[in-house]
Amino acid sequence: MSSGKSFAVLGLFDSPDALMGAIPKVRGKQLGTLEAYTPYPIHGIDDALGLRRSPLGGMVLVMGILGAITAFGFEYWISAIDYPIVTGGKAPSSWEAFVPIMFEVTVLFATFTAGLGMLLLLNKLPFFGHPVLSSDAMKAITRDRYALAIESEGEGFDAEAAKAALLAAGATQIEVLPEPDRGPFLSADYILRVAGGIFAACVVAGLAMFGAVKLFPVLAPMSHMEDQPRLNAQKADPFFKDGFGMRMPVAGTVARGYLPLGVASQDEAASLVNPLPRSPEVLAMGKKIFHNRCELCHGALGNGVPTLTAAYGAKPANLQAQQFRDYPDGKIFWVITMGKNAMPSHAADLTETQRWAVVDYVRALQRAQNATDQDVKEAGAR
Repeated sequence: MSSGKSFAVLGLFDSPDALMGAIPKVRGKQLGTLEAYTPYPIHGIDDALGLRRSPLGGMVLVMGILGAITAFGFEYWISAIDYPIVTGGKAPSSWEAFVPIMFEVTVLFATFTAGLGMLLLLNKLPFFGHPVLSSDAMKAITRDRYALAIESEGEGFDAEAAKAALLAAGATQIEVLPEPDRGPFLSADYILRVAGGIFAACVVAGLAMFGAVKLFPVLAPMSHMEDQPRLNAQKADPFFKDGFGMRMPVAGTVARGYLPLGVASQDEAASLVNPLPRSPEVLAMGKKIFHNRCELCHGALGNGVPTLTAAYGAKPANLQAQQFRDYPDGKIFWVITMGKNAMPSHAADLTETQRWAVVDYVRALQRAQNATDQDVKEAGAR
């Protein structure tokens, strides 16, 4: 349907040279927006029409960089912060493993930006029923003729002046294109029809896929994951000679972050040296761990008075006793690591640094409860 107004005046030319020669003549009269339609690209026509350089390249570059940063951020958060896993002895934050996904997301962002940016932002589509598509000149434009259109910019468009300008510039055929009826694009009826069509397509596709899977459950080389060879945890398996599916670690290997102590007994552990300084940060860490894990049995002062009732049958060590005050740091560290009597090992729950921090805090408790005159003088001076 037409609104009665003119959308543009279209002039046909027989050669690209004639079109290029007509553009500056018509452009100088400033009758409206100039647009050219050709069967193939013509070098220099963008500059002749006064079109600005397309921002699409910059848009794609920015969104591609944003895609790479987004992918890196997600992968870094998952691999290094939220759920760190050491794979192949590499640190969880090894960025080299992120490159394939970063590349894919970069291409995804750039591709969508190129397509949607060109269509929606620059070409201002969708524009259904563009007048040029239904014009009489369309067949000639797509074959061997060249068109120059003066499109209206508002209410003051003078179609007669535009026709005269195109004829004066050498156009061999003139056509006035009516303004299309631009009704609302996203009407309620249109949305319902589109939603209904999508729903019907999904139903048909789902039923067709269900039927295909029933008819052809397995197609070579595809197979169900549950049928593939695998080892089940805690289950026997004939793959190995001993019949066990789960395997012991290779002899001599050490898990990352779990280096052996290098000593075989508590007496040998006396040679271990505490690598942590007794700084406020280390003592704060040791205090927190002692409060959460040790205070229940050894007491808040480490004097072996538990907070448990008499039903607790074990006898925690009094860490304030002279025996333990004379212990080297390595012996206390050994007990925390390996456990002793009723005390279990804390190696699985505390890192080596955390265990040494507890040793430092125990030393602070011992000194606080057995302060010398010099300690009192120093405390008073502070």
